[in-house]
Amino acid sequence: MTNPPSPRPPAIDRSPLRWLRQNLFNTWYNGILTLILGGFILQVLAAAVTWIATKAKWAVISENLPLLLVGRYPAEQSWRLWLVLLLAIGLPVSIWVGQRRRSPRMGWIYAFCAAIGISWLLGGGFGLVPVENSLWNGLLLTLLAASISTVLAFPLGVLLALGRQSSLPILRIACTIYIELVRGLPLIGILFMAQFLLPLLLPGDWRLDRLARAIAGLILFNAAYLAETVRGGLQSLPRGQIEAAKVLGLSAPLRLWLIVLPQAIRMVIPAIVGQFIAMFKDTSLLALFALAELTGIARSVLAQPDFIGRYAEVYLFIGLIYWIVCFTLSQISRQLEVKG
Repeated sequence: MTNPPSPRPPAIDRSPLRWLRQNLFNTWYNGILTLILGGFILQVLAAAVTWIATKAKWAVISENLPLLLVGRYPAEQSWRLWLVLLLAIGLPVSIWVGQRRRSPRMGWIYAFCAAIGISWLLGGGFGLVPVENSLWNGLLLTLLAASISTVLAFPLGVLLALGRQSSLPILRIACTIYIELVRGLPLIGILFMAQFLLPLLLPGDWRLDRLARAIAGLILFNAAYLAETVRGGLQSLPRGQIEAAKVLGLSAPLRLWLIVLPQAIRMVIPAIVGQFIAMFKDTSLLALFALAELTGIARSVLAQPDFIGRYAEVYLFIGLIYWIVCFTLSQISRQLEVKG
């Protein structure tokens, strides 16, 4: 005796018309609000397209594109920047390959080697013509400052988070005071202190240029926020994970490296990436200290006689660059969450 065929599920209408009816015109007042807002949005878009196509003077971007991207880096040495770009692109590729082969150390090894290669290519020496960092401007300086700050602030934030949870009172109190003090100050204040007070705290033989002091300020500021983010991940980790590691006979450093930190960091990946995005945007404050990063180099462009007053075109282009980088970071964060 054969079983009767099971009934098929009812077909779901996924047409755009049904979506509009359910979401935008489900009631009479939602329909009116949709029409009003739709008309307003269409007017804004029409005005924006008209301005972009007929009134905007995009020559300010095309003629100054190298200046906005790499600043005053010597043109005859631009081939080094292409190699730097290839090394930077190789980092996510190495991380992906490492995950496929279940060898995450591959990404860390590549990142370490790439950092050495990038610093050598940008600065020169050891067979390459030296290029002073005062010539590193525009998007190049923005990405460099954000990358260095990210790489150095993250481990410092992890150490501060572990220190705040330490059983040693002196270490716990010191880390807590640092975190709460820095989080209570604005970034601009930290950057000013790094520029003018940091040289007074260093030995007399040590000399840090403006760029190094600015990056130091970014690192010290963002490490405090990352510490609280990581501490939230540590506190959300089930206690049974640590107890199970102790039963397996793992030492405290191995428990921390193999069990605690990987799970804690995975839980707070969105918050960590959000802090990295904020750090990237905070580099625009470096223009206040005569550092011609992406926002600062715009002043040089707008000071040209042919392009005085073309603020909209320049800052719209800069805003587009910031959005592309931040959106890319957010997408990487989502991929890490899925694979984690």
